[in-house]
Amino acid sequence: MTFLQALIIAIVEGLTEYLPVSSTAHMIFTSSFYGIQDDDFTKLFQVAIQFGAILAVVVLYWRKFFDFSKLSFYIKLACAVVPALALGLVLDDYIDAILGKPIPIACMLIVGGIFLLFLDQYFKNPTIHKEEDITIKKAVTIGFWQCLAMMPGTSRSAASIIGGMQQKLDRETAAEFSFFLAVPTMLAVTTYSVFVKTYHTTGLKGYELLFQRPENLKLFLIGNLVAFVVAVIAIKFFIGVIKKYGFKPWGWYRIVAGIILLIYFTYN
Repeated sequence: MTFLQALIIAIVEGLTEYLPVSSTAHMIFTSSFYGIQDDDFTKLFQVAIQFGAILAVVVLYWRKFFDFSKLSFYIKLACAVVPALALGLVLDDYIDAILGKPIPIACMLIVGGIFLLFLDQYFKNPTIHKEEDITIKKAVTIGFWQCLAMMPGTSRSAASIIGGMQQKLDRETAAEFSFFLAVPTMLAVTTYSVFVKTYHTTGLKGYELLFQRPENLKLFLIGNLVAFVVAVIAIKFFIGVIKKYGFKPWGWYRIVAGIILLIYFTYN
């Protein structure tokens, strides 16, 4: 992986991680389009730069994450992340083997896009307008919705936002809780991939791959920095769009992107 390729992947990750458009689909397409080699370090890099995206949420919502007087906030996040952690350990490899291919991912983009077109109409009259009113039961239910993102192309953000609106959260509150829930979820996934999953597939721990070549560590650090900066911008942009337009623009984007990817991967 060259410096330019790492930069492009980091920008794509930062732009798409918190939008309901599937960062996995976009990184797979980007890697294929630019001919980025699918080696062990590249696979690790695409997961590890999520750390930069995680920091974006923590920095933007630092008052929420560092307000230790509100224990209920941390309890809700801990309960909500359990379904994804439990099912992920059991189903991760199986789902990747069956659905982790370009054509199914493109199809999931289209299906998810159609759903987003009608999301605002379907979930009307929300009753929860702030995180403090989300009960532990509702948080766990949203956590189960998030598990739909185990299917590549679904989008973790979209799944948890839909789950939030199904639980009567307004769209802004649902989006923000999706951001909050991303922190423990992505931190767990990144840690598992770097310290466990990488060892099973390569015989090396993630940090050993990082220090295998001097360039690897440099790309890792720059990639996380870029993903962080871009994710901060993307989150602010996303909140502004859903306040004004709802989820239809993201639905149409997913449908168009899915069709383009379907055509591209069918004939390449």
